[in-house]
Amino acid sequence: MGEDEEQEKSVQFLMSRLTMWTMAALAALSMASHAVASETPPPSRFLHQSIPVLGMTLDKARQPVGIVMYVMIHFHQRPDHDGLKVHFRKIPGRFGPIARKAVATAIDRVAKSANLQDDSWTVVLTFPYSGLTMYGDSLSAMVALSVLALAKNEAIVYGRTLTGRITEDGHIGKVAGIPYKIYAAHSERLDRVLIPEERDPSDGEWRIPFLMHVSHVGTLEKAYQGLTGRSLFPKRSLK
Repeated sequence: MGEDEEQEKSVQFLMSRLTMWTMAALAALSMASHAVASETPPPSRFLHQSIPVLGMTLDKARQPVGIVMYVMIHFHQRPDHDGLKVHFRKIPGRFGPIARKAVATAIDRVAKSANLQDDSWTVVLTFPYSGLTMYGDSLSAMVALSVLALAKNEAIVYGRTLTGRITEDGHIGKVAGIPYKIYAAHSERLDRVLIPEERDPSDGEWRIPFLMHVSHVGTLEKAYQGLTGRSLFPKRSLK
């Protein structure tokens, strides 16, 4: 066999192998593109915000005083629909049993009131104060509406807060200790505090501190607009 014949056979062999590799590669690309198009789940969203909440504590003389503390909210929009999941981290600080139950219930109630499905929401709450425990239910409305804002890709305006509960019929329920909480918010220089329209009888009469912006809210719409500057139910333009 001459050199020309050997070179020709070598070229034919290489060409046949190259054709086989090319066909295999195209088939693999076709299968991969089909898998991406048919099996890729919808994208997930991760959002977070630190919010001020108003509470009560006792001073050194064992007298009640208001306090402003912060809660970190992490919101995750999952691709599945396995139900609302609310997790309370145990460090640095903790959430008491009443606070945990009130917050989880409030989130579900505001979602239903806003006509949103919360079965793909994961909410993780952190109380960043080592060794302390958050008690009571007065933070529940603020946390729930903050979660709702994150779900709508919105946020609470810096310096604004709300104290209250979410009632079963979707309103802002009364809580005690409003005067103490207002004075604490004033000391911390918060811009605006939203409080329930209905007063707790134990609070008695009190005066709003000078230049403090306090708003009475009874509905979720008013509370949400006061916290975010946006409407809970945006009006649709007519075409």
